[in-house]
Amino acid sequence: MTTSAPPALVSIHGGHSGEFCQHAGDSLEAILEAYAAQGFAWVGITEHMPPAGDRFRYPDEVAADLDARALRERFTRYIVTGRRLQAAFADRLTVFIGMETETYSGAAAFVRELVAAFAPDYLVGSVHHVADLNFDFSPAAYALAARAVGGLDALYIRYFDLQLEMIEALKPAVVGHFDLVRIYDPDYRARIERPAIRARIRRNLACIRDLGLILDFNVRALAKGAHEPYIAAPILQAAHAMGIAIVPGDDSHGVDTVGRHIPRGIRLLQALGVNTDWPRPVLSVRKSPPLA
Repeated sequence: MTTSAPPALVSIHGGHSGEFCQHAGDSLEAILEAYAAQGFAWVGITEHMPPAGDRFRYPDEVAADLDARALRERFTRYIVTGRRLQAAFADRLTVFIGMETETYSGAAAFVRELVAAFAPDYLVGSVHHVADLNFDFSPAAYALAARAVGGLDALYIRYFDLQLEMIEALKPAVVGHFDLVRIYDPDYRARIERPAIRARIRRNLACIRDLGLILDFNVRALAKGAHEPYIAAPILQAAHAMGIAIVPGDDSHGVDTVGRHIPRGIRLLQALGVNTDWPRPVLSVRKSPPLA
């Protein structure tokens, strides 16, 4: 009698290091050592893209007095360091050096410039801004963004509309934390069933399916005290029924969160019948000519 091998430990949204992200901890090398020690087969490191301008910096970057130029220089160091470590770990851990994108005014064109300049292995397409306001950094930021667009329902609608624009413009290999917009909404389960919001969720999933992209099953929500990962169960079930590839990601922000809740995430996906022969990410966005 033979038994199938357990699913490989992977993280398609391997997140951030304190070396290259203000709200993370530990060096990139220490984080990769932790993945290797836990027996991961492969991991995608997905540091944030540098901002297109000072106005799009995160609050902690502003507090650290890092301007857009300094953050681009730091991103350059990330790519150089990542490539060195990618080679150094090759016999123990397959490492993809990715980039997590932003979605705000002018971001898509800037992403294409960054892809041409830095040639990341793949993109995680994310939305952290609505009406050019970051909404996920804190409850206060979330409330401010909601007020700016006319309330929570409007925030969801704008979020999913922006997400579709990002997906169509960039065709990222991975769509990150699909329903992040629910981060500080205790009533999100009811809200995602409202007709205007539900229709947009289904529309975006259909686009992801048609483009053959991967959904990030982001378990970091569990590490922050949420009841379920991003993607919420009703959306997860719909995505699976549509045949969309779904792969776990820990979105780690330091050694202490490497692999945290990945086994639980895998069990949830197995219970739903998701294919655990995890597809690997590849760059989807077209590369522009090299920057002058």
